[in-house]
Amino acid sequence: MNSPSPDRYQSARLETPLGPMAARAGSDGWRFLEFEGGEAEDGSEGGAARQGGGSVRLVSTDAGAGTLESGLFATLSDELGEYFAGTRKTFDIPLAPSGTPFQERVWEQLLSIPYGETRTYAEQAAALGDPKAVRASASANGRNPVAILVPCHRVVGSDGSLTGYAGGLWRKRFLLELERGAAEPGLPGL
Repeated sequence: MNSPSPDRYQSARLETPLGPMAARAGSDGWRFLEFEGGEAEDGSEGGAARQGGGSVRLVSTDAGAGTLESGLFATLSDELGEYFAGTRKTFDIPLAPSGTPFQERVWEQLLSIPYGETRTYAEQAAALGDPKAVRASASANGRNPVAILVPCHRVVGSDGSLTGYAGGLWRKRFLLELERGAAEPGLPGL
């Protein structure tokens, strides 16, 4: 992860199988990627499936010509589409989320959790070298500004239960089951 730069940020909005996402990038990489609205639009835990399988569509961008690589937003859309289709397990796009030094250590550690696997908050704290930092690690996970790409959805409670996810637990459940191969790609009816 990179340190903040004084670049002008550019934003985009994407339509995904789990609803719209807002994205923001600078010349050093993606700083923000979040679902718009935490829970399902209809307020239910299960949420409504979006049509289109694993496709991700770039809906809008404020990108000015020449400021960022012209394909940066298209690359994000393509890689997320491959992820939702079940064909991508890692991302190649640059990341540049900004937080406290501890938050950035936690987010970096999240990147080491393999696709299809989970860790508990206690395991995450131990991996950071401080087994007593469970709550601090959980708090830093909750402040992760780059959903999916920095996979905070792969951290679960000590009993394996789903706990806390800014995009809603139904999305966390879908992402975990997609990665385990239990979900039909693109359909969050879990």
